[in-house]
Amino acid sequence: MTHPNDVPPSKLLPRLATELRSRGAVQPPPWATFVKTGVHKERAPTQTDWWYLRSASVLRKVYLQGHIGIERLSAEYGGKKDRGSAPYHARSGSRSILREIVHQLEKAGLLQPYKTQGRRVSAEGARLLDAVSRDVLKSLAAERPELAKYL
Repeated sequence: MTHPNDVPPSKLLPRLATELRSRGAVQPPPWATFVKTGVHKERAPTQTDWWYLRSASVLRKVYLQGHIGIERLSAEYGGKKDRGSAPYHARSGSRSILREIVHQLEKAGLLQPYKTQGRRVSAEGARLLDAVSRDVLKSLAAERPELAKYL
């Protein structure tokens, strides 16, 4: 069985984002074109499909960490705020974006609540991630035959 840790995220996330888009699991809200992804950013994202990539990334992070809440996710997607000549300080990412993505993934049946400790991946979400990971590993093995032993 192929795990999302077995493939590089740079190859996995675009494929997972395409799968989420084709399933209709997530849909960017109308305000997604204007919003910044955190207080440490100066502008909104310039990629047209950034909402799907962020959704795929959130699904992968929840899968790898077991269960996780919005606060921890916002810390994961945070960064350094430019304060001029003062030292940099860590800032968290936008919680409203993450909350909306988590609600959409939960509504699609890919995430489920876990006690009072955030969300975890459902069985359907784990199947989706494992299947996409396996497809990515197959395509990587076609390019590099030495990876075929991991299939």
